[in-house]
Amino acid sequence: MAKSIVGIDIGADVIRAVEVADVDKAQPTILRLAEIASPPESTKHGEVLHANTVAGALRSLWSLGRFKSKDVVLGMGNQRVLSRDLTVPRAPLAQIRESLPFQVQDMLPVPVGDAILDFYPTAEGDGDGGPVVHGLLVAAIKEAVLANVNAAQLAGLNPVGVDLIPFALTRVLAPRVAGAGTLAIVDCGATTTSVVIATDGVPKFVRIIPTGGWDITKSIAARLEVDVEAAEAVKRHFGLAGIPQTPDDARAVAVTRESVAELMQSIRNTVNYFVNTRPDEPVRGVLLAGGGAAMPGLREGLGESSGLPVAVGDPFAAARTARGITPEVLRERGSAIAVAWSLAVGSRAA
Repeated sequence: MAKSIVGIDIGADVIRAVEVADVDKAQPTILRLAEIASPPESTKHGEVLHANTVAGALRSLWSLGRFKSKDVVLGMGNQRVLSRDLTVPRAPLAQIRESLPFQVQDMLPVPVGDAILDFYPTAEGDGDGGPVVHGLLVAAIKEAVLANVNAAQLAGLNPVGVDLIPFALTRVLAPRVAGAGTLAIVDCGATTTSVVIATDGVPKFVRIIPTGGWDITKSIAARLEVDVEAAEAVKRHFGLAGIPQTPDDARAVAVTRESVAELMQSIRNTVNYFVNTRPDEPVRGVLLAGGGAAMPGLREGLGESSGLPVAVGDPFAAARTARGITPEVLRERGSAIAVAWSLAVGSRAA
């Protein structure tokens, strides 16, 4: 079996890892998976704050999951990463990337020296001055990326790539298929929700919304004046589809719907912005992913809000599993490990 690689997802309160073999084949194989709680206050929105503490957690995770490979791919997907449309003169990709610091300073909220830059080509065309390449500029705050890389290295791991989480998820949820059309991939995480709009599997637009499932839980807790554990139970039980049986139920349902409404509006506005600016690429549907996708009624509510068909994506459609990882394991833990899996599978691109 080919050399394996591990995708690491540093979440709000959990660190997850998935080891995958044959990432260059049509059906990569999931070998091992595990998760461990993040040490308190050691991370924030997926960014490592205390490298030595997280390194200790990673060493424990490797022992728990019995991972064999030390090669890892890390993901970034919070507000410290931005994406912008960019059109540049046609040139080899390496040359385009080398020229980015001289072209994009006005597009960045920080000095260009404080950012790690990349360019993701999406199409070629003709401009006023000759052939051009259209694509997405991806810029990450250098400090945030290096903090995560440092933690992995302190744990004795070998970071072979850092990938934008929305791109990684797009590769497994909407692979490049000519004629597939334009889809919005919505990943509902704990503290962020990412929206990627891809045509035939090629990302054309990315937005990271700074709200996720944990923020909804905190809003419910504050408005119902209960602790976060009770609020999480309310969210998971009622969601947007709950049928109240008592006055207390009715209030819980109303608060949950109001707490989710702002996020749904942000998703709808993001899709509408793309449609309005690219009328030749109509969005034909939405794919939901992430832990928040399991909220009762979210799929139906988002469909009603957006006017588009909404489905829950299956990131494991092309996956094989090693002995011991059953279909039941994927059904139970699939939404939780989807990011780590997608990072490993996309390691060549990262």
